[in-house]
Amino acid sequence: MRATPDSAPEHNVQGVGIGEKIKNGRHTGVLAVKFLVRRKYDRDRIPLDEMLPERINGLPTDVVQVGTFRRLEAVPLPVIPDPQVRMRPAQPGCSIGFREPNDAFIMAGTFGLLVKRGEKRFLLSNNHVMADENRLPVGSPIFQPGLLDGGQVAIDKIATLSDFIPLDAGAPNKVDGAIAEVSKRLASRSILFIGPPNGKAKAKDDMIVHKFGRTTSYTVGRVTSVETDVKVEYETGIFSFEDQILIEGVNGVPFSDSGDSGSAILSRDSNRVVGLLFAGSPSHTIANHIDDVLTALNVTLA
Repeated sequence: MRATPDSAPEHNVQGVGIGEKIKNGRHTGVLAVKFLVRRKYDRDRIPLDEMLPERINGLPTDVVQVGTFRRLEAVPLPVIPDPQVRMRPAQPGCSIGFREPNDAFIMAGTFGLLVKRGEKRFLLSNNHVMADENRLPVGSPIFQPGLLDGGQVAIDKIATLSDFIPLDAGAPNKVDGAIAEVSKRLASRSILFIGPPNGKAKAKDDMIVHKFGRTTSYTVGRVTSVETDVKVEYETGIFSFEDQILIEGVNGVPFSDSGDSGSAILSRDSNRVVGLLFAGSPSHTIANHIDDVLTALNVTLA
């Protein structure tokens, strides 16, 4: 196989077949002998003795550039990690959750990002994922994986609830957020399958974003609004939110589902964090703007 193709038929022609002649991109309906060439040259660049015939046995010919044919080998596909298993250090995108004091139910949500305040490190997620919609006190344990995913109270406490933004039924909310202090050795900043965030950015209309969550793992979506006012149903009531990000999944695939709450949403082309996922419907996902979340909790990305 020559490194550089030339117009000589013995080097350039890769195959011959019979098929419809295509002229200037249009189907002609005429049967032709098709020469499959590595490279199609302008006629004035081909020596006369290397010119392919215009007809063979009464049939017109058609020269088609196909490049070089090579065997197509299977390559290993990237392995999607399981976000519902126990992992140390925990990575954003994995399952976390609280313990309901009366054990009336078990739950799980998503560890969104590793954040910091001074020398301290915290898991960032939603109020409803780590503070049970204002009902848990600061100091409550957070488990990884969440108890719904098999986390064990005796061995899987990973962090301690440190602060949360109270959900307000009487006024518009901007953030459903909470942080839980964690030892540096027990949590990583690298998001499952995505890698470490490359800073933060503002969400924009038509931005392509991605996330990794406890339930639907890796998904891709498109931002359809960055100034959405919505009402969201919680166990403790219906809360209104203003100036939220609205996202739709691409290719008909939902962007999120129950249990993905708390996931970080990043711009796909820059891997900068733009939002914190907290609610959704079968067709749309709602997220807080990340600047609002970090400011409200007085933290920065770790």
